[in-house]
Amino acid sequence: MFNNRILFISGGTGSFGNCFIKKICSLYKPKKLIIYSRDEYKQYEMQKKFPQSKFPFLRFLIGDVRDYSRLKFAMKDVDYLIHAAALKHVPTAEYNPLEFIKTNINGAENIIQSAIEQKVKRVIALSTDKAANPINLYGATKFVSDKLFISAKSLTGKQDTIFSVVRYGNVLGSRGSVVSFFNKLKSDGENIFPITHNEMTRFWISLDQAVEFVIFSLKKMIGGEILIPKLPSIRIIDLAKSINNNAKFKFIGVRPGEKIHELMCPKEFNHLTYEFKNHFIILDNNHKDILSKLFKNYGKKPAKVKKDFEYNSELNSHFLKINEIKKFLEENNL
Repeated sequence: MFNNRILFISGGTGSFGNCFIKKICSLYKPKKLIIYSRDEYKQYEMQKKFPQSKFPFLRFLIGDVRDYSRLKFAMKDVDYLIHAAALKHVPTAEYNPLEFIKTNINGAENIIQSAIEQKVKRVIALSTDKAANPINLYGATKFVSDKLFISAKSLTGKQDTIFSVVRYGNVLGSRGSVVSFFNKLKSDGENIFPITHNEMTRFWISLDQAVEFVIFSLKKMIGGEILIPKLPSIRIIDLAKSINNNAKFKFIGVRPGEKIHELMCPKEFNHLTYEFKNHFIILDNNHKDILSKLFKNYGKKPAKVKKDFEYNSELNSHFLKINEIKKFLEENNL
């Protein structure tokens, strides 16, 4: 699917972008892979990992998703687009709301308009559990962004451009991951680990798994849906114990805008939610024309979830034990 095609990733120098590019370079031979971001130093560092001599199809473009004219120029002849650029830090969003709106909402609008203008075939936007019933500014901006991408099909007319969203929770090993924080405490000889809440749970996904699911979604997407992987859950206390079994805990309280449990499929949307073997799909409200496409794409009739269904990290049937978490960390070199 990606051989001899032009791919574009916004925010491509982040944790996801680095892993995505590595995966694409190892499995496919794209005609061109455009890394679009605003941080020249990160691009410089990435170019050292992916030298032009070995990866001549890589293109590094400086630009901001806030800049529509630059985006439109950068997307010329692009076939597939992954929108990973976003401001993500929850406490920072509370103090800088307008900046998050400019990047996460206005930037999403610019991506959509540019993709339509340049006739991009498929667009996948990366979302977050925080967009499901948001309680903080960051989550609210991603909720609006999701809505923009899901409804973008109404702007394309007869054009073939389709838009979908991938939603998953905190990524193991990404920038700012709690795993990195706990590992640093251990390496510094600290035996007291700060924990926000003794009942806190999270979904568990590695960077590699996130990238694989996005590639799967690009292949399967029909447009107008949110794709959500089925994941195991962990208890944050168990994660801390798996890193330092001798650690003592200091409970510091839930931070502003933080949820105790992650939510990815709200019960308010269960009438639009369908279950597959390894993932869920939430359809747009105007979903009647999509069901037949789902059937055709997956080769079977999708199963609608139960009336009281809600997919969150607390009610998840699959929890990892401490020894399983340890094994997972070792396998991912963390």
